[in-house]
Amino acid sequence: MTSTPDTTAPLAAAARVWNSVQTVISGKPETVQTALTVLLAGGHLLVEDVPGVGKTMLAKSLARSLGCSVRRIQFTPDLLPSDVVGVNVYNRDTHDFEFKPGAIFANIVVGDEINRASPKTQSALLECMEEGQVTVDGSTYLLGQPFMVIATQNPAEMEGTYPLPEAQRDRFMACVSMGYPDRASEVAMLESHGASDPLDDVTPVTDATEVREMIEAVRRVHVAPALHAYVVDLVSATRTSPRVRLGASPRSALHLVRAARASAALAGRGYVLPDDVQRLAVPVLAHRLLLSTDAHLARLTAASVIAETVERVPVPATS
Repeated sequence: MTSTPDTTAPLAAAARVWNSVQTVISGKPETVQTALTVLLAGGHLLVEDVPGVGKTMLAKSLARSLGCSVRRIQFTPDLLPSDVVGVNVYNRDTHDFEFKPGAIFANIVVGDEINRASPKTQSALLECMEEGQVTVDGSTYLLGQPFMVIATQNPAEMEGTYPLPEAQRDRFMACVSMGYPDRASEVAMLESHGASDPLDDVTPVTDATEVREMIEAVRRVHVAPALHAYVVDLVSATRTSPRVRLGASPRSALHLVRAARASAALAGRGYVLPDDVQRLAVPVLAHRLLLSTDAHLARLTAASVIAETVERVPVPATS
């Protein structure tokens, strides 16, 4: 019989991070919760929306709350892969090459406007995000743990953007959209943000060691075999849908299970429910899909296709 893991510690630490981020990002509880879920699941987060709605503010407030090493990369068309991962530089004193680490060597990497860089530079993140390491000139360098990329991007149709390659999008565990704030939140923002930068008051509420412990605790959250089968059914349904040209990958199924574990831990449970999987299906799966021409003509979105799939796939019975 599987013992139920203790989620008290990760829940308490996550609550502190939640409260810290909420002092900066108000009126977006679901977005903040998804960001925390990705953190506890050991994944990477993509924040996509139009300029000026708080994408970078969310990434910065989460990074500052964690008390880990943080690097920010401003992605531009002239950014080189060596700027991201590092480069070997010849040292005249030692008559040998020395590796100069790039900005990717940090616990939390904030990639601002990631789709303004060329696909070649974007691809420099592939090995980092999947394997937690960097290979330069045949030598491999491990990244510190925890390691999380929080990237922001503008909609692909906006000026000066490149679409993210499918392999790059698939590395992100979840994609969230900030959306415009409601009237009350926007008025409150003008009152609180108008006189000073709210990030100045954000202080670390945890550290790298505790974040690693949180991630390890989440990995012990129990997932029933029936829920594993349910996740596979959801992912498989996207591959056979006539509205989808490219369905969700096996990696997406793994990410969905990990995110569901984190969601259960945030709810104070040591086991996953179908509700955890269903709540995260859209943020985890939608950004990976390529819709068919007919779906585009019908003005469908990837999120609506995933929501329809969740409604259609039978939910397993829980004992």
